[in-house]
This record gives sequence, C-alpha cells and structure tokens, in this order.
Amino acid sequence: MSTKPTQPRIKITRSSNDDLLVLLSGSWGLEAEIPLVDDIRGRVELEPRIKRITFDSDKLDHWDSSLLTFVIKVGDLCRQKKIRVNISGLPKGAQKLLALATAVPEKKDTRSEEVRESFLFRVGQDTINFFRTAGEMLAFIGEASASFGRFLIGKAHFRRSDLTLTLQECGAQALPIVSLISLLVGLIFAFIGAVQLKLFGAEIYVANLVAISMVRVMGAVMTGIIMAGRTGAAFAAQLGTMETNEEIDALKTLGISVMDFLVLPRMFGLTLMMPFLCLYANLMGILGGLIVGIGMLNIGFMQYYNQTKGAVTLTDLGIGLFHGIVFGVLVALAGCLRGMQCGRSASAVGDATTSAVVTGIVSIIIATAIITIVCNVLGI
Repeated sequence: MSTKPTQPRIKITRSSNDDLLVLLSGSWGLEAEIPLVDDIRGRVELEPRIKRITFDSDKLDHWDSSLLTFVIKVGDLCRQKKIRVNISGLPKGAQKLLALATAVPEKKDTRSEEVRESFLFRVGQDTINFFRTAGEMLAFIGEASASFGRFLIGKAHFRRSDLTLTLQECGAQALPIVSLISLLVGLIFAFIGAVQLKLFGAEIYVANLVAISMVRVMGAVMTGIIMAGRTGAAFAAQLGTMETNEEIDALKTLGISVMDFLVLPRMFGLTLMMPFLCLYANLMGILGGLIVGIGMLNIGFMQYYNQTKGAVTLTDLGIGLFHGIVFGVLVALAGCLRGMQCGRSASAVGDATTSAVVTGIVSIIIATAIITIVCNVLGI
C-alpha cells in the first residue's frame, strides 16, 4: 500500500547571531506546492544582522529540480542582500547540479537594456533598405522579362499543367468574387450619382457615369485589387512555403530555372486572364447601375441601354483593358517576388503574403495614376 508523499516544508531558525538555518523536509517534486522565498525574505528584512544562510536536508524525503529552483531563488535574494549562501547541507547530487548550473558565468550584456536608436540612424537604415529592396525588385523584373523572352522563342521549360491550373485559378474560380464586388460598385456609383443628378433633373446621365467609370478605370482597378488580395497572396504563400521547405533550393540544385518553372506560368496566366476578368467586371458594374436606374430612377431598359451604348467608346474600352494587363503583370510580379524573398520560418510565410498584398495594391494605385496622367496628356 503506497503512502501519500508529504508536502515540502521549510523551517527557519537561527543557528547563531549572524547565521540563518533553513530546515528542508518532505518530498520536493514538481507536482507539489513549493514553499515561497517570501518567508526567507521577510525573516532577512526583520533581522538585518544575518550574514549567511545555511541549508539542512536531513529530513528531506525526495527532491528534484524544484528544490534547485528554490535554492537558486534564495541565492538571488542573498546576492541582493549581500548574504552568503552555504549549500553544504544539501544532498550531494543537488550540490553537483548547482555547481554545474553556475559553472559558466552570465555575460555582462545579457540583460542590458535595448539602446534607443536615433532618428537619423533610423532614417539612414530605412534608406539603405529601400535602395536594397529596389535593387532586388529591378533584378527580379529583369529575370522575369528574360524568362518571358525565352517563352516567346520556345526555350522556357515549365509544365503546361501548371499554366492550365493557373488559368483556372485566376479565371473561372475568381468569377464569383469579381461578380459580387463589381455589381456592388456599380450599384454604389449609380446611387451616389442619382442623388446628385436628381437635383438637376438629369437622372438619365447615371448610365453615362456608371458606364464610363467602370469601363475606363474602376472595373480594372477593382479587379486588380481583388486579384492582389486573392491570387497575389496565394502566389506568395505557395512560393514562400516552397522556400521554407527548401524545394526551390532543390530545383536550383537540379539546374532547373526557378523563373521559368515557377514564376512564368503564374505571371503569364494572370496577365492573360486579367483582361477577360475586367470585361466581366465592366458588365457586372453596368448591370448594377441598370438595377438602380430601373428600380430607383424609373428609367426604361432600352433607354438605359442606348445611353450606355452612346457613352462608351472603344478608346475607353481599350484603356480599361490596358489597365487590366498592367495590373495582371504587377500583381503576379509582387506575389512571386515576395514569395521568393520569404524566410525559412512559418511566420515568414505570413509576412510574405501580407507584403505581397500591400505591394500589389500600392503598385495598382501608382500605375493607375501614371496611366491616367499619360492619357490626359495624350488627350484620350
């Protein structure tokens, strides 16, 4: 019949005028409730004449690492109070483990506080990182361009199944979210335009507003942002996981071009599907405006259709499709670049995905501004 182990206890007595004796008893195990060092701290503060603490383990039944933890905490307290610790009364095994634990001294700068960097230092560091990142981005764009050139002359090596899968992921599987967002954007444009145009009795021009804005810019911009958050993030996560698992290193070891095998199918597939998605987004946006026009403004279907047909030109459609092609290239490059730059940890994959989405959206906004300014200068 087994007996329940006794709880660990300490008893503090004075062995002399300047010595404090700590009597250890019971079974010291991790499952037991270890006594607190506060009892010894209170005794030391009440009797400032104490110069040494000694342990007595004659009544100790069992011990493990919990006893060592207790003794180390007592030692930290004694160093603060400038009191010596005598561990000769502890079990031999405990004395050896304590000697082993304290054999290597603590480094002086282990617990040093973090030095606050100056403003100029941070600005300089960020500037260096910016130019370094810009250089890496230009190098990646150059490698991608070279890979696309090899594809045009038939020397790029990649699996056709990867390209087919990318076309499916960037095309048919993206239609539901593109439909929802584009329809809602068309509804919002039409509703906002109707509120203002009603003041002048020009509700019919809601069709012009929705059609031109969707076909020329907004259809492509909304599709690009959707693909940046959906497909660009997926590219970064896929390539980042491959980088973490050292699959990309294996491809390089086998002499396979990573740009041809991994980046080219994704870049070509997204660039090819973006114009079709933009056309579909334009249609859904105009449909959203039609719903508001018929349901809220009492505009007839044929009247709205004729107004839309007269407002949109082939130039507007071409500019919108050009936006889509540029956005497809930018989103694919951002996703693949951040995936290739991913570190070797799980958290790095998440960071690469986030960075890919941010880079893609920022690139879309900048490209939109540049194309708009160029079109304005050219008068188109």
